Amino acid sequence: MGTKRSGNAAAEQPPPKPQNNLTKWITRIVVLLFLAATFTWLDGIKDRWYVLEPKFLHELAQEAISVSPNDPQGMINHILTNLTSTHPQLDSPAISLNMNASEWVFSNAGGAMGAMYIIHASITEYLIIFGTPLGTEGHTGLHTADDYFHILVGEQWAFSPGALEMERYGPGDVHFLPRGTAKQYKMHEGCFALEYARGWIPLMMPFGLADTFTSTLDLPTLYHTVRITGREMIKNLLVGKI
Repeated sequence: MGTKRSGNAAAEQPPPKPQNNLTKWITRIVVLLFLAATFTWLDGIKDRWYVLEPKFLHELAQEAISVSPNDPQGMINHILTNLTSTHPQLDSPAISLNMNASEWVFSNAGGAMGAMYIIHASITEYLIIFGTPLGTEGHTGLHTADDYFHILVGEQWAFSPGALEMERYGPGDVHFLPRGTAKQYKMHEGCFALEYARGWIPLMMPFGLADTFTSTLDLPTLYHTVRITGREMIKNLLVGKI
């Protein structure tokens, strides 16, 4: 009899109260609004962390072309020499630069393939040499940063949906791609460029790495790309460059 009463008592206990769904959704909405407000605020002040200037880089690219015409290595050496004189790397640098000009890696992104040398990488800026002696074609990507593509040697073509004529960029020209826009582009044989991006650089990396997982499976290149980019970003954070 005692066992039976105990079972009946357990059966008569009220079920646990369901979670308050309204409270859960209010919490989620508040968190999302907070994150949206934070990201909007950060996006509005990100320009205070820029060190490099598009006008200076354009003039530097044009100067490198005039000093070393049709000599990509000479242009790169000229660019590095001027960057380090403008932004000294000793004592308390405002920006950290990668001076190892032999540190090239493949870059497969948007169906295009070339190689890049990362001169600078931080949270809000990057500066690279990108190109190929063979030529390539692909999608620019849809990015969270403004992109300035300074042609050093060779020629690049570009196309936007609806355009009936192509855009053509030669040595000394800069192909500006505002954030949130995308194009088809083609780099002809022997085309190299100084590429500068300013905005939220980490959000660009999925585009730059996606082809590794969907096509090339080039894990050594993935490793070196992440290693060099991560190393340079950390070095810049250590000198106070976001």
